[in-house]
Amino acid sequence: MKDGIFKVAAATPHIKPGDCSGNAEKIIELIARASDEGVSVLVLPELCVTGYTSGDLFLLDSLVGGAEEAIDRITDATEGKDVVVVVGAPAMMRGKLYSAAFVIQRGRVLGVVPKKHVPNYSEFYEARIFTEYRGENDFDEKLNCPFGTKLIFREKSGALTLAAEVCEDLWVPDSPSVEHALAGALVICNPSASDETISKADYRRALVSMQSAKLCAAYVYADAGKGESTTDTVYGGHNLIAENGKVLGEGELFKDEFIMADIDVFHLAHDRRRMNSFDSGRRPGYEEVEFELTLKETRLSEKPVKNPFVPAVKGDLDKRAEDILRLQTAGLAGRLSNCNIKKCVVGVSGGLDSTLALLVAVRAVDFVGLPRKNVIAVTMPCFGTTGRTRRNAEEMSRLLGTDFRVVDIGESVKLHLRDIGHDENTTDVAYENAQARERTQVLFDIANMQGAVLVGTGDLSELALGWCTYNGDHMSSYAVNASIPKTLVRRLVAYEAERLPELKKVLCDVLDTPVSPELLPTGGDVVVQPTEEIIGPYELHDFFLYHLIRWGSSASKIRRLAALAFEGEYTVQTIDKWLEIFFRRFFTSAFKRNCLPDGAKVGSVSLSPRGDWRMPSDAAVIK
Repeated sequence: MKDGIFKVAAATPHIKPGDCSGNAEKIIELIARASDEGVSVLVLPELCVTGYTSGDLFLLDSLVGGAEEAIDRITDATEGKDVVVVVGAPAMMRGKLYSAAFVIQRGRVLGVVPKKHVPNYSEFYEARIFTEYRGENDFDEKLNCPFGTKLIFREKSGALTLAAEVCEDLWVPDSPSVEHALAGALVICNPSASDETISKADYRRALVSMQSAKLCAAYVYADAGKGESTTDTVYGGHNLIAENGKVLGEGELFKDEFIMADIDVFHLAHDRRRMNSFDSGRRPGYEEVEFELTLKETRLSEKPVKNPFVPAVKGDLDKRAEDILRLQTAGLAGRLSNCNIKKCVVGVSGGLDSTLALLVAVRAVDFVGLPRKNVIAVTMPCFGTTGRTRRNAEEMSRLLGTDFRVVDIGESVKLHLRDIGHDENTTDVAYENAQARERTQVLFDIANMQGAVLVGTGDLSELALGWCTYNGDHMSSYAVNASIPKTLVRRLVAYEAERLPELKKVLCDVLDTPVSPELLPTGGDVVVQPTEEIIGPYELHDFFLYHLIRWGSSASKIRRLAALAFEGEYTVQTIDKWLEIFFRRFFTSAFKRNCLPDGAKVGSVSLSPRGDWRMPSDAAVIK
């Protein structure tokens, strides 16, 4: 539960209809396993204590009495265990029988949540036996706990809040989980008994996923399976765990699997906090039931994703890459069309960022039906330019059919340095920035001469770190890469290398070239200013950036996740070093982001001050 991370599980016991005692044994075994695995919340299927398919046997006092005894045994089995168990069983209240979720922990029943919507159609005959619960909360004197559909179970620290609905409650328009989420529940538990028919699993998966997305919640769905009667229906044990629209865990049909996943309630709370349309707060009639968990660090089931901006599966990556390139293209093409501009200028260095910007510019003119010669690709060699990057810039421009121009800025920069009384042998910040600002001046002036848009090349990672020259490469008319982090820039260029065989050789060489601003004197093809040796690996910085901006995570949490994600690649000491640099540079570079040129937002993380990220330029460093 440290850092808001909790382990949840959904499991299907192999039960037998009517055998409450035997079913209780199976359930107790699963509880013991969940406790051993460090699970905080375990959800089991609807009526699994008795068997969902017991039919009219539910009319027998002996079955209902056996279920009550089984619940007592299950409750006793949770004594001394942290895991919160949500298990389906019949419940009697004021002479009526309900299908209910019993919420149990540390030897006591915290509450009983009856099913609100009881189906009476097709293969479901529940209304013959069970009553819909439509009233306000009641109190179960025997169990000494609240009984009703408006219950929130809150962990003492307030981090974990959960609620329950039962099976059909999810499938109806007015699901109780909607009100649960608005009342503050971050985790929705659903003990269910959903039979299998062709393609129903796909529908069920989509339903659970979308409900978790709508509610900014985690949704834990436990389905009935083996042991249920197959007289008329078959149950597949289709267990699901979803968080905010993403399926984190899914059991294979007919395997009755025990599935687990790590959920981050801080992430969920963060998204709800950002959405002022999410009207959460106390709801009429709701009661809160407090429970306590031992403070400990959850053992993560899986390592955090190292490259959160980049899909791991190639098919997904190719689709994502094409979608992103189309977004970038649409943004620039819209600017050209809306302003009736026919040309664009791109400064091409032969590096990753300018390569991506050039590819997007060519796509944009193709999209609006302009000739590729309307893309003016300008390379501006100076003191640090290597022969390799210059050759790649020229070759790319030639193969793409753009108007390629070379403007050597060496003499201009030397003259400028003399004018301001700077010794050109002193390779300090002024020496480097003079080159960057001269290049920007050249590009803007060419754009003015041509009536063109100057396309910016800087990426999101550079903006986050302030690794750009203020009013130099930091400025343009339209910044197509402004919301593309460096790790994603690399993947997009690699995608284009595969898609465009005529450019593959030169694009692969660009990918193999060390990232460098090329501002210090060099000879030949030797890179003397490798960026990642100066400010740190971009894969680390992009990881830090994602967790800071997307989730608002603290430095200590980011450090913990990074150490797990990059285990065996970077030591904790190395991660600490670059994390310190990241936070310092991120906060002290805000002034560079607060006057960004226009540029289309592509992903969920953006630093545009006009819509996504506003911060004072002189704020203290907050970790």
